[in-house]
Amino acid sequence: MSVFASLVERLADLLQPLFGASAAAAAIVLFTALVRLLVHPLSRAAARGQKARTALQPKVAELRRKHAKDPERLQRAVLELHAEEKVSPLSGCLPSLCQIPAFFLLYHLFSSSTIGGQANELLSHRLLAAPLGGRWADALGDGGVVGGAGVVYVVLFAVVAGVAAFSYRLTKRTMADRPVLPSAGDGEPVPGLGAVTKVMPFMSFFTLLTVAVVPLAAALYVVTSTAWSAVERAVLYR
Repeated sequence: MSVFASLVERLADLLQPLFGASAAAAAIVLFTALVRLLVHPLSRAAARGQKARTALQPKVAELRRKHAKDPERLQRAVLELHAEEKVSPLSGCLPSLCQIPAFFLLYHLFSSSTIGGQANELLSHRLLAAPLGGRWADALGDGGVVGGAGVVYVVLFAVVAGVAAFSYRLTKRTMADRPVLPSAGDGEPVPGLGAVTKVMPFMSFFTLLTVAVVPLAAALYVVTSTAWSAVERAVLYR
């Protein structure tokens, strides 16, 4: 973790002439962008995989009709079809999974009072009036919503809400273009999948809760990554 802390400090030093006391916050945004650039090839592959799965839906529907009374045979046939077409059902999960280590590194880094037995100097950095190691509850207790730190969170929440609304519309449109509700084999949908499908468009709004409870540094990562994802999806799935 000390190596990662040194990386953030070096980036902050490079950005200090432009961003002053908020250089560490800018460094986190830049770090997030670098992570997303590294993950972008996986995102492109996931988009291609999604389009390929959509193209396979007529064949999948035919398999459902053919094996409607044999769920096990249907499952094997669908898996065989995906294997033949070299389409992975899990490819869409890889971009998110690859970002988890970076998020937890930031979370742990800005939740630790010491690094390598020494005081964590990163905790002294701020985004305007809000300490990067602080949380929304701390901001509410130090000046309230209209205090310096509180205003920073209000702006973050506004950005997240805007991105979430955009993602909601994008997800609804995408699901309308490819309404896929896998069958259990007898014409009935898989139990619970209908509820998941209904909840899916609202998943972006859960980011608001994440931003409210994690350290501000980790919240910046989440906000930047979420905004990147929204723009990326709009481009790749157009």
